[in-house]
Amino acid sequence: MSSLVLAEKSSRQSARPQWRDFWELGKPRVVLVMLVCALVGMVLATPVLPDIGRVIYATLGIAMAAMGAAAFNHLLDQRLDRLMLRTSKRPLAQGRIPPWQAALYASLLSLLGLSLLWLEVNPLTSVLTAAALLGYALIYTRFLKHATPQNITIGGLAGAAPPLLGWTAITNRVEADALLLVLIIFAWTPPHFWALAIHKQDEYRRAGVPMLPITHGEGFTRLQIWLYAWLTVVMTLMPYVSGMSGLVYLLLIVPLNIRFMQINWRVWRATSAQAPIQAFWFSIRYILYCFAALLLDHCLPVF
Repeated sequence: MSSLVLAEKSSRQSARPQWRDFWELGKPRVVLVMLVCALVGMVLATPVLPDIGRVIYATLGIAMAAMGAAAFNHLLDQRLDRLMLRTSKRPLAQGRIPPWQAALYASLLSLLGLSLLWLEVNPLTSVLTAAALLGYALIYTRFLKHATPQNITIGGLAGAAPPLLGWTAITNRVEADALLLVLIIFAWTPPHFWALAIHKQDEYRRAGVPMLPITHGEGFTRLQIWLYAWLTVVMTLMPYVSGMSGLVYLLLIVPLNIRFMQINWRVWRATSAQAPIQAFWFSIRYILYCFAALLLDHCLPVF
């Protein structure tokens, strides 16, 4: 009898939320990509290196708000997450964290991040970050995701905000070059996520999410990925065309875009069952390399 009690107690202890579960709620890998884009926005916003203190405060504030938004996403999507293999092991889906704790965690992170931005950076960045948070955590997750196959296209604007937030953190202004950085991510988001949607379409169908491959068919989605990939290429060339970046950026982005189109060609022509998931993973590296090229082009003259 005592062994059963000990076993039950051990089971309850192992089920208690660990710091890793709360860390996972914030989607740290996704937030890391966002922070890289935000940091590039900070550096590109000024011809000299930005104030390090402002960079630290802005990075922390954006990171906390982004992780808060991700936690809200987990909270609102917990029922759907249980139905999909890709997300079934998330803390809320498995019941490792009670919903009220997740809600408190998400709220505190978001408020701390927005307050830090307001007090130590500037109100404009705080307001824009709040808009992005609401756009992702509420408008996209709660409504668009379940209402339209264009959920990624429309909701992608919130996910494209980080470089603008980084820019305004330094300049306290919304400028054309900052919006160009936003448009690069905005154009990149559909081919990035629709490739995953093709690979996971059976799970999305079972969960009742109207992703494009389900509502319009796989062939139509592959064509849209190909067309949006071309739009992404055009947008990534605009920094050079507009004079925002120079020859170093052009020499780096052209071969990167060639590789990007080669991989998306395989998706469009359905040359392999693994092509969509391969395109998805490459697209993450692609956007990081793109912003790294922008950063390198900007910083080389400094050194």
